[in-house]
Amino acid sequence: MKAEVFLPDDYRPAEDEPFMNERQMEYFRRKLMAWKSELVSDSRDTIEGLQDNTRNIPDVADRASEETDRALELRTRDRQRKLVNKIDAALRRIDEGEYGYCEETGDPISLKRLDARPIATMSLEAQERHERREKVHRDD
Repeated sequence: MKAEVFLPDDYRPAEDEPFMNERQMEYFRRKLMAWKSELVSDSRDTIEGLQDNTRNIPDVADRASEETDRALELRTRDRQRKLVNKIDAALRRIDEGEYGYCEETGDPISLKRLDARPIATMSLEAQERHERREKVHRDD
């Protein structure tokens, strides 16, 4: 069992400290766990809402509107599920000591990028290269 890392409430990772030290790792672990908790709570609400709304609506237009809303909810729920999987993968990388490093180049991912997108697996430069390559292949 790892020792608890003290993290002040106002802590923010800084460029002038060692990259991915214990405090930074704990900061991102907590950030990811809070995000995951929020998504799981939202999806629970969605599921309960969908179960509550399974009623027979006689008006065709109202029923069509209800089904459209339901399809949108399910798409949102699916996106949230995929996001939770990415959060779990990021938490695994933290446990394995690989978090914060670009999976393509092995270089550190900027703290600013990780703070904005804690599930990032590539540095901004590698991500842009990846997207350019993807765009070229899509245009074929």
